[in-house]
Amino acid sequence: MEGHRLSQRLAFYGFRKIFDSINQHGIQKGVDRMGLDGFIEHCARLAASTGAITGMGGAVTVIVGIPADLFNNLAQQFRVTLAVIYARRGSYTVTFEELMSVVGISLGLEAGLILTRELLENVAEKLLLRMGAKVGGRLVPVIGAVVGGTTNYLFIKSVGASVKRIPL
Repeated sequence: MEGHRLSQRLAFYGFRKIFDSINQHGIQKGVDRMGLDGFIEHCARLAASTGAITGMGGAVTVIVGIPADLFNNLAQQFRVTLAVIYARRGSYTVTFEELMSVVGISLGLEAGLILTRELLENVAEKLLLRMGAKVGGRLVPVIGAVVGGTTNYLFIKSVGASVKRIPL
């Protein structure tokens, strides 16, 4: 029980750190320049880049890539949420508490993300089996990169779609 509370406090602190590192005025400028959907697309591509790198595998990727991917995914999720809030309200200054309440409402996304990742991994596995172990073994990093990048991309796109449905 105490370990659970500690992990909650650490997560809260980490989320707060990510929030504090985001330039909300930069989000406003990005939305004004690219439009809301263009900004969401931009964030999805940024998330896909770390997902692709992490999906390649290897010891360095596990040690460095996974934490960087997690940080980047959370940052892009927060940026997309802030962009939708800005587009709806016209104000780019949002408190951490406001952001977390909107993120909380949009958490129904996790089930879709898990389904998407599982589906992509199953497709990748079937492709490897059909291609044979020798060729497939060489393509594992490539397929892992595609799965990781695609999953992150779809996740951020679904965050944008979900947050856009919330009346703000």
